[in-house]
Amino acid sequence: MNLDPVDISKAASAAAAVFEALRTAIIDGRLEEGDPLRQEEIARRFNTSRIPVREAISRLEEYGLVKTQRFKGAVVAGLSADEAAEIFDFRALLEPEIIRDAVPRMSQAQLARARMHCEAFAGCKNPMEWGVLNREFHDALYSASALSFFREAARGAMDRVDRYIRAQLVMSDGMERAEREHLEILAACEMGDAGQAAELTRAHVLEAKASLLAHFPVLSRL
Repeated sequence: MNLDPVDISKAASAAAAVFEALRTAIIDGRLEEGDPLRQEEIARRFNTSRIPVREAISRLEEYGLVKTQRFKGAVVAGLSADEAAEIFDFRALLEPEIIRDAVPRMSQAQLARARMHCEAFAGCKNPMEWGVLNREFHDALYSASALSFFREAARGAMDRVDRYIRAQLVMSDGMERAEREHLEILAACEMGDAGQAAELTRAHVLEAKASLLAHFPVLSRL
């Protein structure tokens, strides 16, 4: 199992540590659709008991990243095209409101951090890093929002589709499009135009949806 294990035997919350490690491995594709999550093996790798592992897997199932199959137990969940479309439609409703709320609250430091991530994304040649840099850019802008529940829901929705977006960026012209759209969103934020930033964010999410669904028959077999 391709994980980054740590000794969490003395951690305050072993379940939280296991959850985050598994979540990260699923999102970045080291754990692929259908891979089994064997509690004994995970507990051994993290030097903990099966109880926090079971709790972590249950939480991952609530987030839609894991499902339980008869005779196989917990496995990494996949997505259908319809599910992916629904998640993007949800993001297209949620994320424009997050950034609309964030723009009036953005500090120069937050804008500078967003620009740094935007430039790193544009200059990156390693496809394995694209997904991380994409999320860091959006997170830097959304961090100014006071809509904490919206932000958590958007984060969960992104978790569900992140590994598919990474593959789609490689297979299409997604990087060039995303870079251009990121710059437009950032410019609207820097000008303090919350309405424009919201509209651009909505269009950005829907463009990503269209590109992903166009490649989905291939992506779903990766």
